[in-house]
Amino acid sequence: MSRIGEKIAQVRTKKGLTQKALGKKLGVSESFIKDVELGRKVINESIMEKVSKILGEEINDISMNFEDVAEAEDRVEVKPKFKTLEKIDNQWSDAFSSVLRSVPVYGYDLNKAIDKKQLPVVSNRINGYAPDKVIFLKVENDDMLSFRIAKDDLAFANLTGEIENNSICLVEYNGERCLRQVKRLDSDKILLISNKNALRADTISKRELKVIAKLNYVELQL
Repeated sequence: MSRIGEKIAQVRTKKGLTQKALGKKLGVSESFIKDVELGRKVINESIMEKVSKILGEEINDISMNFEDVAEAEDRVEVKPKFKTLEKIDNQWSDAFSSVLRSVPVYGYDLNKAIDKKQLPVVSNRINGYAPDKVIFLKVENDDMLSFRIAKDDLAFANLTGEIENNSICLVEYNGERCLRQVKRLDSDKILLISNKNALRADTISKRELKVIAKLNYVELQL
């Protein structure tokens, strides 16, 4: 409680006025008077003069003012200059979410993401593809070593079921998933090429092949 607030409370009580009655005479709320008496609010000179007039006793004592100033300085609460930092951080996060997008990293089974990478979104596309149609594949073996694709490399790919001639794709055939270069031989025959230690080419029917994703580029692991 401030000295002035304490003085107002003492004189008000002595005069038999309630906080509500004093507030009504001043044209302020009861809670305002309560806050002033508890030292939560500081009244200006004009209100202080009105209070003195209503209570019939001088409230604005110079010595009290100096003591109140000292007390107020002791009670100064240092407010953080960056109180809106969290809000600003959230705004930046929202802004970056429209510029960067998390692309999941999968193994060949595509069952569960094992990691994620941030890529820029340009005109609502990631490298020219819809954001929900792109993934990274973690290369699981050295089957495509001659194509400079090695185990543990990350390959950026777009999900597709189309057969694109000479593309390198994640495919499924004979019950297995693997990376292969896909070559069309005719309207039905497909050549699947791999090259680890030696060139291997399997000729299959288009009906036997399921294309899952087409590789666009590979991030080499040094």
